[in-house]
Amino acid sequence: MTPSKIGKLTCSFLITAGLVLGGSVEADSTRPNIVIFLADDLGWADVGFHGEEVIETPSLNRLAAEGVQLDRFYATPICSPTRAALMTGRDPMRLGVAYGVIMAWDTNGIHPDEVMLPEVFRRAGYQTAMVGKWHLGHAQETYHPNKRGFEHFYGHLHTEVGYFPPFSNQGGRDFQRNGQTIDDEGYETFLLGREGARWIREREKNKPFLLYMPFIAPHTPLEAPEELLEKYKDMQDDRKPTRSAQSDDSRSISRLMLQPSARPAYAAVVDGMDQAVGMVLNALDEEGVSDNTIVLFFSDNGGAAYATGGADNVPLRGGKGDTFEGGIRVVSVMRWPAKFSAGTVNASIMSAMDVLPTLAGAAGIPIESPFDLDGRDLSDALVAGRHVARSDYLFFASETPIRGHFNITAFNDEWKLVQEIDRGWLSADVTAHLFQVSEDPNERNNLAEENPKIVAEMSDAILAWRSLYPVSGTRHALTPPPGWRAPKDWSTYPDPIDQLQDDTAPGMAPEFAIPILDFQHGEIGRLIYDCEPYSILGGGLCQ
Repeated sequence: MTPSKIGKLTCSFLITAGLVLGGSVEADSTRPNIVIFLADDLGWADVGFHGEEVIETPSLNRLAAEGVQLDRFYATPICSPTRAALMTGRDPMRLGVAYGVIMAWDTNGIHPDEVMLPEVFRRAGYQTAMVGKWHLGHAQETYHPNKRGFEHFYGHLHTEVGYFPPFSNQGGRDFQRNGQTIDDEGYETFLLGREGARWIREREKNKPFLLYMPFIAPHTPLEAPEELLEKYKDMQDDRKPTRSAQSDDSRSISRLMLQPSARPAYAAVVDGMDQAVGMVLNALDEEGVSDNTIVLFFSDNGGAAYATGGADNVPLRGGKGDTFEGGIRVVSVMRWPAKFSAGTVNASIMSAMDVLPTLAGAAGIPIESPFDLDGRDLSDALVAGRHVARSDYLFFASETPIRGHFNITAFNDEWKLVQEIDRGWLSADVTAHLFQVSEDPNERNNLAEENPKIVAEMSDAILAWRSLYPVSGTRHALTPPPGWRAPKDWSTYPDPIDQLQDDTAPGMAPEFAIPILDFQHGEIGRLIYDCEPYSILGGGLCQ
């Protein structure tokens, strides 16, 4: 066993021991509480503080008025990668969850050695709860929220479970409380809001808390109570083009087929989500803890601006699945009355990867992990209202919804390269879009032909980044393997830990050959987890 592996195992043991003893750690009562709201497919233009006058979002407007608008907050273009980045502070490309979401028939999740946000806070004496949609693994108990630091879990392992009972995915029931199926009745968004508020009121009062609330709203299929649908039934769909072919083509086809606009139903779902946020904010007020509670709200990706999605990201270009700004620059606000100046805007680039180090930094909590984090701690800058420059590149990718069609980007404060890649059996076609985002944030002027050296440099950086991907990481697939069947109840699906091997599986190749094979894979990806693809001449192989 190599020294690096021994070090990682030792660190993992210490982390596990700290987690087991977490209940006995004396919490610092002055540390801030944390509430994280995560919307699902919310459009940039669909909140009041971004100018929307029809969809009512008073709770989100309140957060913006009392906190800081994070004007350049970035998420990945699709769901699971953003959640992976949020939970670990690590790049989804390293984690093997970048190109596609974790589908019901997938068996992968986030590596158990990765230290997640609730584990970090629980070791520091926080009580932790998750209310909502997980979508980070379900096949083994090692991937379950209750095994990743959340003492309390109320919600769904999957996406698209519907807004009304029976909550299910692929026909299998998917609504649980801490591993046990439940039959709570009502509108799903309101159920989550009430549960979050209930948990705050019934928590241990002498300990700080972390509450994570990932909504399914406003993801499709769009459903809402009759009174909300009635409220928006006459809403006109006056959205401007997205300037992204997939979204605009889908709208045109829908109109030719005389399909009704999804915009009114979408507005109703957003309104319902805002009401659920208000339930939790009211609970914080009633408990007298709002002043020292950090509340973070953001969307897991840009709005689903295609025909059935109903979202609007204009003036940003594109939407969910794209790496244009409309797919990755998302609505975000953070409120901390004890520290932040109210009603301000911070234009520093911040991403989902930065949330864990930033919140830990704000709370004065160390992050003990066997892996290096990719996110940045921006807590001091947010408190001071200071801009933080970014010259190194931030990267995002998606292969959704068409397998073999990739949307990739690299960007910093000044430049942004978007690659649209169509990969066939014998070739790959790459369309490059280069924007000077410091001057052209809405991506109207493609400067690729005038700046071939910048395109080449950024393309090389993207290739090096993509080579970090584990070879068995997620890829996009709309349908399951032939003959696959879903369970009747997803709460019974995860393989129990006591029925699993103690260590992660070694794979097919003999151990001595794996470093060589990893090197030979080159840009195709990694056999060895968290491996930097060293050159043999430049410094040896991954161990």
